[in-house]
Amino acid sequence: MHNFHHHSTGHEPDELSSWHTLEPAPFDWTTVRRVLVVRLRSIGDAVLTTPTLAALRRFLPEAKIDVLLEDWVAPLLIGHTHIDEVVTIRRGDAMNRVRAVRGLRQRKYDVVFNLHGGTTATLLTRASGAPHRVGFRDYQYGFLHNHCAAPAAALWGRNPLHSVEQQLAVVASVGVPVSQFIPTRLTVTREAETNIASRLAAHGIKDDADIALLHPAAAFATKQWATESFARIAEHLAARDFRIVALAAKHERTTLETLRTTSRAPVVAFDDLTLPEVTALAARAQVFVGNDSGVAHIAAAVRTASVVIFGSSNVAHWRPWMPNDDVPFEVVREEMPCQPCAGYKCHTFDEPECIKRVTVERVTRAVERVLEQASGIFPHEPSHINDDVIACR
Repeated sequence: MHNFHHHSTGHEPDELSSWHTLEPAPFDWTTVRRVLVVRLRSIGDAVLTTPTLAALRRFLPEAKIDVLLEDWVAPLLIGHTHIDEVVTIRRGDAMNRVRAVRGLRQRKYDVVFNLHGGTTATLLTRASGAPHRVGFRDYQYGFLHNHCAAPAAALWGRNPLHSVEQQLAVVASVGVPVSQFIPTRLTVTREAETNIASRLAAHGIKDDADIALLHPAAAFATKQWATESFARIAEHLAARDFRIVALAAKHERTTLETLRTTSRAPVVAFDDLTLPEVTALAARAQVFVGNDSGVAHIAAAVRTASVVIFGSSNVAHWRPWMPNDDVPFEVVREEMPCQPCAGYKCHTFDEPECIKRVTVERVTRAVERVLEQASGIFPHEPSHINDDVIACR
């Protein structure tokens, strides 16, 4: 057994840095009772919104704070400590969008923050009927907001910025105090934790086993490290007495099968987990190794030591957000002059060399460094559990 495990550091953002305002408030916040945060699209986007939600909750402890997400992502934030309600919209469903607009207007929000900037998000922000609609002035259809934020780099006075800092800048533009040291946080529910314990037990993985969680899938080929390379990492970790667990989505099942067949170490693979179960599994693991993805952000949000392999993405903007360095993590990538790029396909080489050139040896060394750091930071202790939630870690 290894001598480390997760534990909450007990630090809250107030203890980690001084909070400050970037801009004066353009309206009277004492009259605000209902706030909506609009953040459509992906898993990672939703996770990276949680520091902004924390800043709003700190500033408005008595207000009703809701978040609008796409329905497939919504389970990730249901029950989150900083949110009163998760409002959902279904992608590509015109009638659902009409009903969503009607529901938003009925809720009578005082302030709506548009953290996304896409056409749908901006139109929903305007259609909410809120008297205060906040978004960046350079958004498409930005004129539909009546409080237009300056570029995030101008507000913070520096560049480049992480996605978290960019989102914080939206609320900071209207007087909400912010800090650049607010971590991402996700809630682990008792139901999801119980389900994961049962699934692991069915594969002979006991409660006291050390788990290495692998995520070998990615949205694009330019972000997906070779599955055979993940197999070598699985073998390395298995030799250190970790039980290897891998996950992916159903449509990525082939990747999991390739991992299992090319690894000489046994791999337990899941392709049917709910997002709360993915969160619980990431929290249960002692180390995460995966591609740049939403799952990597989930691992960071539950304080799991991590190694994340980057290809085409902008590392400064999309790296795991662990601003206090209280949980060890490393990013491994091959430095190339064409990075970052949009990532849909490689426009410079026949194949995405940025991800292909990352060697197993480099990732293995990163894993060893992270494990060494983690062994001194996380003493083995039981997770705190209450009736409904294991912790907002």
